[in-house]
Amino acid sequence: MRKLAAGIDIGGTNTALGLVDRDGRTVATACMSTTDHPVLDDYINMLCTTVGRLLAEAGTDAEFAGIGIGAPSANYYNGTIENAANLPWRGVIPIVERIKARFAGVPVVVTNDANAAAIGEMVYGGARGMRDFMLVTLGTGVGSGFVAGGRLIYGHDSFAGELGHIIVMPGGRDCGCGRRGCLETYASAVGIRRTVHELIGNEIMPSVLRSVPFSELTAKMISEAAEEGDPLALAAFEETGEMLGIALANAVAITSPEAIFLFGGLAHAGELIFEPTRRYMEENMLFLYKDKVKLLPSGIDEGRAAILGASALVWDSVNG
Repeated sequence: MRKLAAGIDIGGTNTALGLVDRDGRTVATACMSTTDHPVLDDYINMLCTTVGRLLAEAGTDAEFAGIGIGAPSANYYNGTIENAANLPWRGVIPIVERIKARFAGVPVVVTNDANAAAIGEMVYGGARGMRDFMLVTLGTGVGSGFVAGGRLIYGHDSFAGELGHIIVMPGGRDCGCGRRGCLETYASAVGIRRTVHELIGNEIMPSVLRSVPFSELTAKMISEAAEEGDPLALAAFEETGEMLGIALANAVAITSPEAIFLFGGLAHAGELIFEPTRRYMEENMLFLYKDKVKLLPSGIDEGRAAILGASALVWDSVNG
């Protein structure tokens, strides 16, 4: 009888669900609106009903191993979602307790989406067989998960590993966290847009991006311009790689990872972001770690990454 884990990724707009086996094969998937359920009881009811439907689709030869949940502001230790800014429910949500009440005897675990992505990389992706690595997500913000000795680092309160909120430029750009100069204001999809905007105002180099209003500018446009040799777009990737590379060099000195995986929208730019990041990381690396840490793209299929990462929590935390 094959074992299946349910992976649930709770996003601000939609919630993705799927059943995944131990080898990362997705058996069934579903998607439901998060925003259409402002009443928590209604959301929990729909969520559990959808999981039940997926299990029925999987057939009678499947053994249900557990439920893994990736969510913003999730507390792994307490099984809660705590004051998530982009979800419709306020306060502390006892998500694990509520779901366990519907699936008696089934293990349920929750963590934030970046931590789930790191566990997914270890269970299904490029970090299989590694005991020490970092995963950095370069999306709208910068998330991260740190694995040391084969275990994800949660810290004493479950909120360890916020690489995106280390300050790389004191007094720098305003960050959504309320501070200034955080890495994610420079090394995210939003950050590189801000870098282009600053370069347009401060430099005279030609660029097709000068005619694009800031509100319409995307990281994909910047990547496409850089691929065509646009000087300003290339300069933006250089600055972004410098900030990220220095931050990674500093992070290496804390955990001494075997590899660092880059995941998410900005990582799709390939060597445009990897080359300057790798170069500045090595330039700023303490001699003990030079030329020892691999900088790699994620080995997870991004289209299924959220569900895979969440489901991997089951194998890691419950059956690992």
